[in-house]
Amino acid sequence: MLAQTATHTESSRPAISTHRVSPVSDLAKQNPLIEAMHMMGATMSFPSETEIFGDGEAADYAYQVVSGGVRTYKILSDGRRQIGGFYLPGDVFGLEFRDEHTFSAEAITDTRVVVVKRSMLMTLAGRDPGISRELLTLSGSELRHVQTRMLLLVKSAEERVAGFLLEMAERASGGNVVELPMTRRDIADYLGLTFETVSRTLRSLANKAAIEIATPRRIVLRNRSALRLLNA
Repeated sequence: MLAQTATHTESSRPAISTHRVSPVSDLAKQNPLIEAMHMMGATMSFPSETEIFGDGEAADYAYQVVSGGVRTYKILSDGRRQIGGFYLPGDVFGLEFRDEHTFSAEAITDTRVVVVKRSMLMTLAGRDPGISRELLTLSGSELRHVQTRMLLLVKSAEERVAGFLLEMAERASGGNVVELPMTRRDIADYLGLTFETVSRTLRSLANKAAIEIATPRRIVLRNRSALRLLNA
């Protein structure tokens, strides 16, 4: 998709802007893999709801979210959408164990990402033990994410939503105010629930004073201990 969008203005996908990466950020300097991506790659801007790559397309590039947010998803044979994961600023996505993407990726909001050729990262990893370790750590994190998703199947709706809110809080800043770039429909498709169930469960947690729904996208965690007990 990357090459197609950059060279064919007649594409059905919205046009995106591309430019060289700006000076390495403080976040990138803390991680040798992200720093390498910033040094070797280019930034691309994707408007909200724009596809970044499609299921089955060649996995030639790796991506790191600079701002905004990304969801990966697959459309099932019955037309349902299953969201595989959400990627927030600082997260790396698009690295595959095979030559094709197993999910599609889409910008949740207006999003900027750093894009680098996967082959360049693999070559660098062969020379730099630090980059190799970071790639191994990233692979381990993805595997743990898959295992956690499998455990969701045996949990109640309240347990799933509580776990999701704790995860988002930890990934954002660890604070009690959680800014959600995704919609409740997104959350439902991620947790394997219906939109109505997610909304009802959030209201239930609010009634129990475990959370406060400040706005549809801003959740305040009022009782982390209660949420952790549900997520245990």
